[in-house]
Amino acid sequence: MFDVWDLGTLPYKEAWDLQKRVHAEVAKGLRRPTLLLVEHPRVITLGRKATGENLKFPESWYRANGLEVYWVERGGDVTYHGPGQLVAYPIFPVERRVRDFLRKLEAAVIRVAGSYGIEAYATPGYAGVWVGEEKLAAFGVAVKEGVALHGLALNVNTDLKDFDLIVPCGIRDKGVTSLEKLLGRPLPMDEVKARLVRAMKEVFGEARGTGHQAEEPAAPRG
Repeated sequence: MFDVWDLGTLPYKEAWDLQKRVHAEVAKGLRRPTLLLVEHPRVITLGRKATGENLKFPESWYRANGLEVYWVERGGDVTYHGPGQLVAYPIFPVERRVRDFLRKLEAAVIRVAGSYGIEAYATPGYAGVWVGEEKLAAFGVAVKEGVALHGLALNVNTDLKDFDLIVPCGIRDKGVTSLEKLLGRPLPMDEVKARLVRAMKEVFGEARGTGHQAEEPAAPRG
């Protein structure tokens, strides 16, 4: 079982700090596993495999052009987050079953895509969920004390031009797509959130809540 906390729109650093606090509470048994849902303002993040070679510009250029840049502890290389992208941070105990955990995350996103009539797939060769030769969702997790943090980013109504500012995930011969591009129309974010939560319930187990716990103060919004 897990709780769901919808953070709305939140700057990346604030969400990252919140993740670490929730992670510590889950790891200590003070909080049930928790799924954080959020949209971020435009930001570039680089994971453990990143060297910076897949940034197309110096870090100062991104900041001067309205994008934050963060080096974080998740797996993977460089990615982009921004408005219209649904980011999900499942703070779940995984112990050593990291590969199974990632497969379940992929399965949940594939179910969401399938609910819109989109045939998506995962492949051992490239992390993420794909439609044809284009990535629909990116994945990057870290595991500390047997509990995961970070997670997945599903392109819903994302401005895909911003991916041109980097080499997404260091993959030069593949593209990036979104639900909006595939369906030819924007989608209500709340609708996609509900479908992702339902899919996560199906692959991970039933959730008892759809909001943050009652004793938790309201999260600041960006």
